[in-house]
Amino acid sequence: MSAPAVAVRLGSWAELAADAGPIRFQVFVDEQRVPAEMELDEFDALSCHALALADGRPVGTGRLLPDGHIGRMAVLAGWRGRGVGAALLQALIDEAGRRGMARLALSAQTHALGFYARFGFVPEGEVYEEAGLPHQGMVRGD
Repeated sequence: MSAPAVAVRLGSWAELAADAGPIRFQVFVDEQRVPAEMELDEFDALSCHALALADGRPVGTGRLLPDGHIGRMAVLAGWRGRGVGAALLQALIDEAGRRGMARLALSAQTHALGFYARFGFVPEGEVYEEAGLPHQGMVRGD
């Protein structure tokens, strides 16, 4: 049985929130115990969002902020390790390039450092705690 095709759709929060929001809450709030009030923020309305669809079903999401930060990368548990995160990250990197963003930054949970390194992100600064989880700043580009 072959893996389902993963397509990534880009759009505003208004366009994608109905599908992206529940994924973020399931991953960050339910699984990782991030406080619900920390999950949504003022940057959602300003960001370009990516929604990964596998056979038409929403399975992952991420966002690109106007300042070149990538964040809120979340893939449903059953879809991890199947290329969904890679498709999301590549779509966000490509969109940043279209917008002329030469330098990208993100805050990676430390268990995901290797994943982001495969896309050219390198650690910057010290490990720190955010929402009770260890994170590492990472950058890519100039």
